[in-house]
Amino acid sequence: MINSLNSQPRSAAPGERRRDYVVAGSCVAFVVCMVGMAYASVPLYNWFCRTTGFAGTTQVAVAAPGQVLDRQIEVRFDANVMAGLPWRFEPEQTSIMVRIGDVVTVNYFIVNESSRETVGQASYNVSPPTVGAFFSKINCFCFTEQRLSPGEKREMPVVFFVDPALVKDSEHDDLSTITLSYTMYPVRQPEPPRVERGVAGAPGRS
Repeated sequence: MINSLNSQPRSAAPGERRRDYVVAGSCVAFVVCMVGMAYASVPLYNWFCRTTGFAGTTQVAVAAPGQVLDRQIEVRFDANVMAGLPWRFEPEQTSIMVRIGDVVTVNYFIVNESSRETVGQASYNVSPPTVGAFFSKINCFCFTEQRLSPGEKREMPVVFFVDPALVKDSEHDDLSTITLSYTMYPVRQPEPPRVERGVAGAPGRS
């Protein structure tokens, strides 16, 4: 009789049940957070790069800094085209001398050298990477799809300045050259819907 009573399952105490609920709830919350972070990682990374200039990401400005210094820096311009995009892409000039704080406009050119319409899009960075936080663009063609007809040529301006705050950073006391680099990538276009033979346009039966 005693053995029979001891073999019966013991119901969980209220404290143990509460602990189980807390553990289960924590696991669910952890999973939800991880999923949310996965979806948000790309925009958060882009925001972080734009804010800090990480990996040579330049800043976005809407107006001139209001101060022009005598110190000059050489800005070089680089252009690259990824495989699969039949374009010629080049800067109007390979380098210029700019005063810190001065707003400068330069042009890049693209030519579609194929016999078909093609679409491309540019990414960019500056080097050395630590200069990204001080290189501001007012106008730029980056991250905008460029659609070119066969043989079409296009001029694309870039308006930028080097922030005067650069001179307050002792790490850049010896900086003499900045390179602004663009890379054009092909943009895949959706294929037109295929029409099954004998279906579309088939005459109706009377």
